[in-house]
Amino acid sequence: MSIATKTGDQGATGLMYNRRVAKSHPRVEAYGCVDELNAAIGLARANAGHDFIRLNLLAIQKDLVILMGELATAVEDLPRYLKDGFTQVQPDMIAKLDQLVGEIESQKITYRSWATPGDSVPSAALDVARTVCRRAERRVCALHESAQLANPQIIN
Repeated sequence: MSIATKTGDQGATGLMYNRRVAKSHPRVEAYGCVDELNAAIGLARANAGHDFIRLNLLAIQKDLVILMGELATAVEDLPRYLKDGFTQVQPDMIAKLDQLVGEIESQKITYRSWATPGDSVPSAALDVARTVCRRAERRVCALHESAQLANPQIIN
């Protein structure tokens, strides 16, 4: 697969099943931000010093791929997407993430103010991922608010 489509797209891009939309479409913006989040998490994982962190970040990245696929599919194409064997975001994915957050928070880590990134490369990479995640969340919520998401699990 080439990193360039070379299709002379004139500002349009293809969703799953070749549906064409503008590159500025809210759906493209949403899955693009999630893709950027996946890359930021990859950077954090590459710089992580602990297996616990690396393994959990990898699991999150795998779930993000599922999310990106679903976001890259127009609502009217979701039945075909599912019939073709693709997976949607499921409640167990959210439960797994909630459990991880609980496990981390049980370490009694406290925050008194805004984060100031830069104490170390790994923590700064995680802060970049955190801020990209917030933007991705805003874009996905905008997609939901415009009735372009069929799966309510995505915004849980």
